[in-house]
Amino acid sequence: MIYFITGGARSGKSSYAMKLALTLTENPVYIATARKWDDDFQDRINRHVKDRDDRWTSLEVEKELSKVNLAGKVALIDCVTLWLTNFFVDNKQDIEKCLSEAKAELNSLASGKGKLIIVSNELGMGVHASTPAGRKFTDLQGWVNQHIAALADEVVLMVSGIPVKIKSSNADH
Repeated sequence: MIYFITGGARSGKSSYAMKLALTLTENPVYIATARKWDDDFQDRINRHVKDRDDRWTSLEVEKELSKVNLAGKVALIDCVTLWLTNFFVDNKQDIEKCLSEAKAELNSLASGKGKLIIVSNELGMGVHASTPAGRKFTDLQGWVNQHIAALADEVVLMVSGIPVKIKSSNADH
């Protein structure tokens, strides 16, 4: 089962995803995908860490999500945007290579035996990026979000803290 939670910045994606995880299991796995780029970013990471208590197992995985054994577990992956940034930087903004590698990871991850909650951002709903790199990344994010949504059993768009279900299977959670 794959739950895909998407929306704009500060829309409530992570909070919603964490609450969902705790309804599915008493001991979820939190997979953080961020690299520590600078002190400001470290502060953001610290804030997210404080949001989780001892029920959570936390892992840091920058790119190779499919190598984590999630069989029989509920895992929250937060977030796709930061995960894609790692591909984008490592592949020197080669969109085709990033897209290929990300899709391969997602397909492998989706074939596992666990329940996944994947959090992402809807970048294309905001201001048009002013740089070529920004526009390339927005395109990459959009294509990967479409891929995840196609794999997902349930898709929720977060708007101002309100979850709007836009795709649903009949599975209960």
